[in-house]
Amino acid sequence: MSSTTSRSVPHRLLPALAALAALLAGVLVATGRAEAAETLLSQGKPAASSSKEGSSYSSGKAVDGNLTSTRWASLEGSDPQWIRVDLGAVSPISRVKLFWEAAYGEAYRIQVSDDAATWTTVYSTSSGDGGEDDLTGLSGSGRYVRMYGTARGTEYGYSLYEFQVFGGGTSTPSPTPTVTPSVPPGDSFVVAAAGDIAAQCTASSSSCAHPKTAAQVQAMNPEFVITMGDNQYDDARLSDFQNYYDKTWGKFKSKTRPAAGNHETYDPAGTYAGYKGYFGSIATPQGKTYYSYDRGNWHFIALDSNYFDQAAQINWLKADLAATTKGCVAAYWHHPLFSSGEHGNDPVSKPVWKILYDARADLVLNGHDHHYERFAPQNPDAQAAPDGIVEILGGMGGASPYNIENVQPNSLKRLKDIYGVLKLKFGPDTFSSQLIGTDGAVKDTSPTYTCH
Repeated sequence: MSSTTSRSVPHRLLPALAALAALLAGVLVATGRAEAAETLLSQGKPAASSSKEGSSYSSGKAVDGNLTSTRWASLEGSDPQWIRVDLGAVSPISRVKLFWEAAYGEAYRIQVSDDAATWTTVYSTSSGDGGEDDLTGLSGSGRYVRMYGTARGTEYGYSLYEFQVFGGGTSTPSPTPTVTPSVPPGDSFVVAAAGDIAAQCTASSSSCAHPKTAAQVQAMNPEFVITMGDNQYDDARLSDFQNYYDKTWGKFKSKTRPAAGNHETYDPAGTYAGYKGYFGSIATPQGKTYYSYDRGNWHFIALDSNYFDQAAQINWLKADLAATTKGCVAAYWHHPLFSSGEHGNDPVSKPVWKILYDARADLVLNGHDHHYERFAPQNPDAQAAPDGIVEILGGMGGASPYNIENVQPNSLKRLKDIYGVLKLKFGPDTFSSQLIGTDGAVKDTSPTYTCH
């Protein structure tokens, strides 16, 4: 494929217009203009739920107005589950907005009640697909409104960043603090990423790096954490995960979106035994070691490069890309197609690169070589291309550094003998990156790229 080859445009919505529409809707709600009939009733009101995953995921987190870093999450693995909000007075309900985390409801109902005992369904679906559900034109009234989930969309439970209930403005709800504008799912957010993380050492050793990289993740407080394989050395046994990884990067386990590396296959107890035993359904949210999820206008794809030769994963990837309606795509896995390090280029990833390139993907993250490297946009044949994919190699999460051996075309920045974490900033249609060293200093900064 040459650098001038045109790339087919997938069937996607117009993300910029969608984000603008959502933003305008939020402004109208916040300013209370006469033409904005709907009023946000739920924010800051008492909430309850059928269960919670832990104290950090209580029901009140879904009505606190914070769309980027707090959420309600139910216990995993059981249906039904519900979350309800008490509006303080019987109010007409015209609209509900659900901002799902990766764990979403495939089948659920929106119900209203005057007494939290007898419920009337005002909306139901059996084909939910996560992301943002904006349910308009609802007709009903009640003091209590709940989302009643009957079938999970993943192996997790149910999880909502925000559960927003709007009324038609004809009733006077109980006094609340000043309403924060509703935040569209296309706002900016930060993600931490690294590969090749936990050597068999602890913070008691001054040379142990993964406690130091974990400290930088904690300092940046990302919305979620991406790992690009070789999470635990050497054989990724469950006991090693528990003794090393869990003591440092395990602090972020609940918001980690991991990918497997070659070391995850070495466990004598069986391929991925320790990896799956430690992460549980976090490692296989869709039943496989490859999966996808959405945040705002971004579609994220975690792949398993140990099995790029198997048709099942390749066919799934093609179908997943064809189905997404998001305007920006990022993918990550362990073995890089392009690397100037000791392992070098890995051709096993080229077919996947071609699929992503044809789908107009924007960003690829890899590990495997234990150094940092950032490439200019390029096509799968290593030709610089304005519509190409940006690859960032971030294999410096804690394992012993490798040397730079053979500098590849389009390599813009290479650092060896360094540990650090990628700080990725995603906007509605842009992205940029920084490398944060263990001393907290910025070691490299990328340009801001616009999605294809």
